[in-house]
Amino acid sequence: MNQKAKKILLFVGLGVDIAITLSLFVIAIIMLVTMPSTRIAMEEAIETNGPFIGYMQQHPTLYFWSCVFPLILLLVGNIVILVLFVRKLMKKKEVAVDDLNEEQKAALRAELLKELQLESSEHKESEDK
Repeated sequence: MNQKAKKILLFVGLGVDIAITLSLFVIAIIMLVTMPSTRIAMEEAIETNGPFIGYMQQHPTLYFWSCVFPLILLLVGNIVILVLFVRKLMKKKEVAVDDLNEEQKAALRAELLKELQLESSEHKESEDK
C-alpha cells in the first residue's frame, strides 16, 4: 500500500471515529438530560422524548450495550493507538556518517579519541599491576 492510500485511510478512519464518538456522546447527553424521574413519567417517555430516546430510557441494558460500551471501546482503542504512535515517534533512528555535518564529525572524532585514550591508559594501568 502506498503512502497516499495510507494517508487517505488514516483520515477516513479518524473521521469515522470522530463521527461515531460525537453521535454517541450526543445520545448520552440527551438521555441524561431528559431522563424521567418517576415511574409514571418513565412509562410516558416515548411520547415525551421521542421513540428512540424514550425506548432507550425504558431499556437501560440496551442503552449500555449500544451507547456506553462502544464509547468505552473507542476510548481504549484510541489510547492504544496513541501509545503506539508515540512509541513509533520516540524510536531512535540510526544516523549515517554521511548525514552529519563537519562540526558534528569533528566532535564525534574528538569523543572517540578521548574514549580510546582513556581505554589505553586503563589498559596500561592494569598491565603495570
